[in-house]
Amino acid sequence: MGLDPLTAQLIEFVRSAGIAVRTCPLDDTTFLPGLDIQSGTLLIDAARLAYPGDILHEAGHIAVADAERRMQPVLKPTKAEEMAAMAWSYAAIRHLNLPPDIVFHGHGYQQGNRALIEAYRQGTGPGLPMLIWFGVTACPHGRQPGDASQPFPRMDRWLR
Repeated sequence: MGLDPLTAQLIEFVRSAGIAVRTCPLDDTTFLPGLDIQSGTLLIDAARLAYPGDILHEAGHIAVADAERRMQPVLKPTKAEEMAAMAWSYAAIRHLNLPPDIVFHGHGYQQGNRALIEAYRQGTGPGLPMLIWFGVTACPHGRQPGDASQPFPRMDRWLR
């Protein structure tokens, strides 16, 4: 089965960011339909995938975990990493010049998708301080020192 163009584009980006991706059949017990993470690899079942933008959110979990945790058989994000994955996925979707509602769709984020998009547009969204602290992006308002030079949503690098 072939991939739709959007799914293929998102997979290509995730791979270019340094995250392994494998397309394979998955059962229906995954947290998000058609997606799973195992040992630092993003698994995608295109036939079960409900929302292609979820690829970026799940890739964000891998990207914001430190290198050792990233490779654990089962990655359980901390609350801080969950928020950082949202900010990461916003940066990724903007890097791809695609609409943010591809990631922040109306069927996720407890109906807070519009508020999240607006917060990230203003450079104040949840998880952004974590990305700055990880040194992968800089504060968009120039108020925080850090190792990164590119202001959010631009990224100096995609992996923590």
